[in-house]
Amino acid sequence: MKLEIISPDKMVFSGEVEEVNLPGSAGSFTVLPHHTALISSLKAGSIVYKIGGEKTVVNVDGGFAEVKNDVISVCVENVLA
Repeated sequence: MKLEIISPDKMVFSGEVEEVNLPGSAGSFTVLPHHTALISSLKAGSIVYKIGGEKTVVNVDGGFAEVKNDVISVCVENVLA
């Protein structure tokens, strides 16, 4: 799957991932390969993605996510340190 995390001022991440956990406004959810298409708003929290078994955490201040054809596009308001 391809994950793209974009903020208003930069591309935060773009690459192939094994899975992604997103902080949906109705509750956190995990996206795996061949996930059904969806659009979700995101609350402040952590986006956690896995590459080669290693997890990376990106803390965000809300946004939106779209999942379609094994591409996860995430637009975030801010990336928190």
